[in-house]
Amino acid sequence: MTSPDEAPVPQHDRTSSGIEVRTSYGPEAVADGDPAERLGEPGSYPFTRGVHANGYRGRAWTMRQYAGFGSAEETNARFRYLLESGQSGLSVAFDLPTQMGYDSDDPMATGEVGRTGVPIDSLEDMELLFDGIALDRVSTSMTINATAAILLTLYEAVGRRQGVDPRQLRGTLQNDILKEYIARGTYIFPPVPSMRLVTDTFAYCRTELPAFNTISISGYHMREAGSTAAQEVAFTIANAIAYSEAALAAGLAFDEFAPRLSFFFAAHNDLLEEVAKFRVARRVWATVARDRFGAIDPRSLAMRFHVQTGGSTLTAQQPDVNVVRTTVQALAAVLGGAQSLHTNALDEALGLPTPSTARLALRTQQVLAHESGLAAPVDPLGGSYYVEALTDALEELVRAELRAIDDRGGTLAALAEGYQPGQIADAAYEVQRAVERREAIVVGVNAFTEAGDVQRPAPQRIDPELEARQVARTRAVRAARDASAARDALAALAEAAAGTENVLPRIRACVEARVTLGEVAGTMRDAWGEYRA
Repeated sequence: MTSPDEAPVPQHDRTSSGIEVRTSYGPEAVADGDPAERLGEPGSYPFTRGVHANGYRGRAWTMRQYAGFGSAEETNARFRYLLESGQSGLSVAFDLPTQMGYDSDDPMATGEVGRTGVPIDSLEDMELLFDGIALDRVSTSMTINATAAILLTLYEAVGRRQGVDPRQLRGTLQNDILKEYIARGTYIFPPVPSMRLVTDTFAYCRTELPAFNTISISGYHMREAGSTAAQEVAFTIANAIAYSEAALAAGLAFDEFAPRLSFFFAAHNDLLEEVAKFRVARRVWATVARDRFGAIDPRSLAMRFHVQTGGSTLTAQQPDVNVVRTTVQALAAVLGGAQSLHTNALDEALGLPTPSTARLALRTQQVLAHESGLAAPVDPLGGSYYVEALTDALEELVRAELRAIDDRGGTLAALAEGYQPGQIADAAYEVQRAVERREAIVVGVNAFTEAGDVQRPAPQRIDPELEARQVARTRAVRAARDASAARDALAALAEAAAGTENVLPRIRACVEARVTLGEVAGTMRDAWGEYRA
């Protein structure tokens, strides 16, 4: 336990990106030049101050709590609970076998079914997941990457069965495979066919699901792996450049797909640096889209992004304190102009959130939206000498990283030599050393600790029988389907994968023939092979 005499002196001389912080800031701290060029007005180029002229006055950000565990039925019940509690969008967490392209009855899936998310093997599972939820009245985010195309067509098929025109389906597909190679690890195929899947999805959605965001280019996982705020933005935009170049090479025009690009960032504890980070991300992307890709459509220039509070900042020690951390981070997201937000529950350092802790996390957003006054002005910290100086300093760091990646031949070439993972590992190491040396204070961990056991919330229980029931359901689907139709659909997919045609229509035909996710992924594994780091 920390005594008053042992309490550490706060260390605030540098931000988490290493930017030196002065004691005070005045007009001299703001960069020379035309403020209109750097800032603009809200809703106009370069979108530093936000992508909407009226900010949150027209509508609040989407409150999109991430959920998925156990079974499709249990997750459906959690979705309904969150919607009844005032949530305005859905966000699906899939279990590890689903993410890696294995059905629940595959030996590779044993012990992992329903543990970190919901298992989805078949169209029947997807229908149960959204039972009683009208897909034309809710937007759905799906955190899925290597198997994103399969889950998208399953979602489309459920919508069709509900009688919903696919053109009315709204949501966001994460579909960001590059960050899996950089920081997260749930890849299946080598980079070249993986990038083909991404661009095939862009092309498919342009005609079939035009209201769906085809990708959520994610800095979040790189930040959770240990990157600095500047690296998070730079590596994310570098990945966006790589996806855009791949789409152009596939014959798409930038203004055809760029308006459906979306982004995903973390919010960590350095409040004002995080606000500056979000402003920088918009400004840099706007200039990249205009100057590098010749964007004309204003929607191609405007970076829209989701924010999730930082899971890696949560502590198992004194978990109630996590409510404070999450509130600070949510405040940064709102002050930074996020379009949607997930707030972590206080018990997520211990396990999956329970209904009560998930509700409290949602209530945090609702208080910010309805009681704090934050939604009244756009970019309320714009013009702050410190925030503007931070924004300019972060921009310099971001552009330096983008140049370093370009100098290595772009994202894929830099990744091949291990540049981004190496930079993230070095940054994470420095943070851990600072914590161990008590140069960085984590309340309840290396200061202000409590003697004895601190009461922890009861964990979310996963019924051990759920895996067996899921396995039985998947096997029953295979036994009951038209075996000939399933075989033909898989053969057509194999032919498409071996050739150059867009594989998404073939994947859709497979799921409509009740082919399972593992069978679809397995067919593409046979055609393309598997990636080994």
